Amino acid sequence: MLKGIPPIISPDLMKVLMEMGHGDEIVLADGNFPAASHAQQLIRCDGHTIPALLEAILAFFPIDTYVEHPIQLMAVVPGDPVEPTIWKDYEQIVQRHTECSGPFELIERFAFYERTKKAFAVVATSEKAQYANIILKKGVIK
Repeated sequence: MLKGIPPIISPDLMKVLMEMGHGDEIVLADGNFPAASHAQQLIRCDGHTIPALLEAILAFFPIDTYVEHPIQLMAVVPGDPVEPTIWKDYEQIVQRHTECSGPFELIERFAFYERTKKAFAVVATSEKAQYANIILKKGVIK
């Protein structure tokens, strides 16, 4: 056990977060996302939601301030009537823990999949909300 590490952060997830460098990306994937088939490195966080993980991760994970959109979301497929209310939760969490002021970038579904294949790691969660997938680009500590 270590002091100050949220228990939701597994040893495998902590290792990945520490190994990541400036500009590397991590995907927090919802329960419907094809995480295993799209991940270079897969971290299982079954039983956890993305907001809970995001809250824990952003307490110590620097977000890249050198790019316009260091956080991306999977855009709603045109014609799908879903309105992702979870995005408001993300905005509140990001505002509490970072200096990101711009809106999140929305990425078309298949472009999001391709971006995921290049990510440093994918965290598979049990998040049930649709369009809950989020990409974080790691920054530097100044």
